Amino acid sequence: MSRFCVLTGRKTTYGHNMKHRRGSSGGGGAWRFKSQKTNRTWEPNLRKVKVIVDDKVQTVKVSMKAYKALRNNGSIDGIRLAE
Repeated sequence: MSRFCVLTGRKTTYGHNMKHRRGSSGGGGAWRFKSQKTNRTWEPNLRKVKVIVDDKVQTVKVSMKAYKALRNNGSIDGIRLAE
C-alpha cells in the first residue's frame, strides 16, 4: 500500500525549503540574491483502520481527519469503523 488516504485521497506533496536571504551579508536591503531551495516532502498523517465495506472487514489506511470523521459521524459514503 502506498502512502495515500483511501477516503479523502490525501497523498504525499512536494515542495521546497527556502532560506530567506536578504542581501549578501544577511542584513536588510533588497532581495538581490535568489534564495537557496532544497526539496522536501509533506507526508499525510495516516493510520491503519479496520473498516466495514459491503459487509466485509478490510484494513485500509486513512488520514486522521477521515478517521475522526468516521469516529464522530459513524460512516462516510457507506464505510464505517469495525469494532
